[in-house]
Amino acid sequence: MNKKMSLLMFSGDYDKALAALILANSAKEMDIDVTIFFAFWGLLLLREPHHMTTEDKSNYEKMFAMMTPKGPDDLPLSKMNFSGIGKKMLLEMMKDDEAPELIDFLNGARKKGVNFFGCKLSMEIMGFKKEELIPEVKVVTAQDYIKDALASDIQLFI
Repeated sequence: MNKKMSLLMFSGDYDKALAALILANSAKEMDIDVTIFFAFWGLLLLREPHHMTTEDKSNYEKMFAMMTPKGPDDLPLSKMNFSGIGKKMLLEMMKDDEAPELIDFLNGARKKGVNFFGCKLSMEIMGFKKEELIPEVKVVTAQDYIKDALASDIQLFI
């Protein structure tokens, strides 16, 4: 029987998303089934900048869409971001060490078959449409996620 890992991605920070996706990719390489449930700020990681729309959105939703990061590359650091300077430093250090960037880990997780769940209520509140997110996202309720998490061997909240 396969092991199962469930992550709840609540953060919209680059470094926290990086940690979640490193764990997801590593688990898949160990033949562990992985589900990531993205809620609120975590949904920013899944945005497709070229698919964003203002159609059928309230003024607040339009403003929110313009003010928030447009995808994984735009996410700030959780600490020491310093208006983006800290993130540039981190990316340079990663480049020096030939470490993959966040988008590489996201694409790896997509290719490896990580299950991406988007929180239905979070999407409604934040004004995100399914077509604005990567195509692998399945929109589910919190109850759907909890059922999945209950069947998991490992549960993490990031």
